[in-house]
Amino acid sequence: MAAKEDFWTREQTIIAFKLYCEIPFGQAHSRNSKVQEVAKIIGRSSGAVARKLGNFGSLDPELKKRGVKGLGNRSKLDEIIWNEFHEDWNKLAFESVKLIADFKNENIEKEVDIDLQKLPKGTYKLREIKTRVSQDFFRSAVLAAHENTCCITGIKIRELLIASHIVPWRIDEENRTNPTNGLCLNALHDKAFDAGLITVLPDLKILVSKQINEKIKDDSVTNFFTNYNGKKIIIPHKFVPQKEFLEYHYQNIFKK
Repeated sequence: MAAKEDFWTREQTIIAFKLYCEIPFGQAHSRNSKVQEVAKIIGRSSGAVARKLGNFGSLDPELKKRGVKGLGNRSKLDEIIWNEFHEDWNKLAFESVKLIADFKNENIEKEVDIDLQKLPKGTYKLREIKTRVSQDFFRSAVLAAHENTCCITGIKIRELLIASHIVPWRIDEENRTNPTNGLCLNALHDKAFDAGLITVLPDLKILVSKQINEKIKDDSVTNFFTNYNGKKIIIPHKFVPQKEFLEYHYQNIFKK
């Protein structure tokens, strides 16, 4: 007979998958403070939570490409939650934060650090909460996937890093929270990417716009832009940017 420790509820599994998304590769172990925090919230041991993260790792195609197998004792529920998240990132991201608040017997507004006095009641308030949850989850997942490293320059100063949407937030509501619609960029290259002055092609190579390459010639442009032209980005361990999103940016935002 399986031990009680082996049985995970849907709610616990959703929270564990949120954690899987928000922890950099190689840090999903029982000594990690975030693992310990989630374990305390959902009433599990740190070792059990770390093993659950390993189960999710066994489902991750990007880890498989790198020869990382993860743990082999995943459950059907693990697969279900994995698929549900990938089918609707917005819904599951919000649900995971709501569940954490429920486990802690708190309001979700406190979990996302929103001042209730500054928000009108009703639908608008709920929309603002969902927006904050989506933004926070997207940033955490993208930065974790890239191991808190700018994928162009290799800068590792977290305060300078931005989770940049490939297809803009305003354009694709369905993929606002999808971490494969994101790149971890430093603030300068995030601005350049949003302005279409640089792009990342579907083969993950950087392309600098002719507006920079041909019209502006000085050492700073060479150092910050031209030198990266044609080079591949630092490929994240998980949530590698989807080709269709990169193609959209190249065709519709990049200044050729």
